[in-house]
Amino acid sequence: MKKGINIWSFPSSLKVKEAIVLAKNAGFDGIELALNETGELSLESTAEEIKGYRQLADETGIAISSLASGLYWTYSLTSSNPQIREKAKAIVKKQLEFAAILGVDTILVVPGAVGVDFIPDAEVVPYDQAYDYALEALQELSAEAKAQNVSIGIENVWNKFLLSPLEMRDFIDKINSPFVGAYFDVGNVLYSGYPEHWIAILNKRIKKVHFKDYRRTAGGLHGFVDLLAGDVNYPEVVKALEAIGYDDYVIAEMIPGYTHYGEQIIFNTSGAMNAILGRN
Repeated sequence: MKKGINIWSFPSSLKVKEAIVLAKNAGFDGIELALNETGELSLESTAEEIKGYRQLADETGIAISSLASGLYWTYSLTSSNPQIREKAKAIVKKQLEFAAILGVDTILVVPGAVGVDFIPDAEVVPYDQAYDYALEALQELSAEAKAQNVSIGIENVWNKFLLSPLEMRDFIDKINSPFVGAYFDVGNVLYSGYPEHWIAILNKRIKKVHFKDYRRTAGGLHGFVDLLAGDVNYPEVVKALEAIGYDDYVIAEMIPGYTHYGEQIIFNTSGAMNAILGRN
């Protein structure tokens, strides 16, 4: 497996270029970039600007593993507002386009939400309605993914939706496209289950993997901690990934970062991943 890190793990003050260089210096094989609404690497960016990030990574000697986006918390594929749903689909299409330019094979997409506790006044959508909206949207978007030769990875997040590995598996199978699969986040299932079970059930549907750690007794967002400081059974996680033949990127997503000396989390995470992957 290849070792990557998500750009959200870096201090927000860093430019994309600085994060790419830091990831290389910390020993990562790849970095996952993210599509923003405005500013650097955003919906406003031109194709030439996107090519520049690919060139920069090539010159630095690090791969771009994938392309994420946090915009789906604002523009949800399951919103009751059809204009917001259309905006979300447009974001997916732009993300696929930019991923193709960057030369990456997978984008991270949040499939929508029934409810979101950590966003004040977030809309609550009836579960069956959210399911239908998400399924319809992703079936439509699978054609665009095929056209761009980039896969959509649906991430399991705290959205009160697709709550079990069986439901996630069946949802992906209903979409019925080799270009739509799971972006599996190891830490996000700790509050309700076991990541090794999800891995075995999702199996070849897994496109990419996020590494996080979580301490159950803390509860809520406060439970996310440094890798190996929480309750994720990483020996079992690695064993499960190896059992399904997964040899792609495992990408650390370290949120929240450190209050002081924020760059240190990048080096600490690199060392922990070396231990997890048996690189020490």
